[in-house]
Amino acid sequence: MAKSKNDILYEIKKAEENASQIVDEAAKNKNERITSARGEAREIVKQAEIDAHESAQKSLKSAEAAIKGEKVKIIDEGRVDAKAIVEETQTNVDKAVDYLVSEFERTTHA
Repeated sequence: MAKSKNDILYEIKKAEENASQIVDEAAKNKNERITSARGEAREIVKQAEIDAHESAQKSLKSAEAAIKGEKVKIIDEGRVDAKAIVEETQTNVDKAVDYLVSEFERTTHA
């Protein structure tokens, strides 16, 4: 049975409408996927910024701890050096006093 011209035109029109709906749906899906991808990208960037900040804070705390340790070490070494200088100075003072006393005694007995 042969289809009439009207039936053929009707089928063509329905096919065009169906194709138009498919194209519209594809465009809508594309736009939704782009919007979703942009949102995901923003979240990734936001998380990367948080991670970078946390990493910087950890590095800063680590550096502060190292500096504090070095400070304690330097202070301890300075105390040891100061104690050695005081002991050496005291020895020199004792020697100087002994020398002055002996010189005084020598000149008073001369």
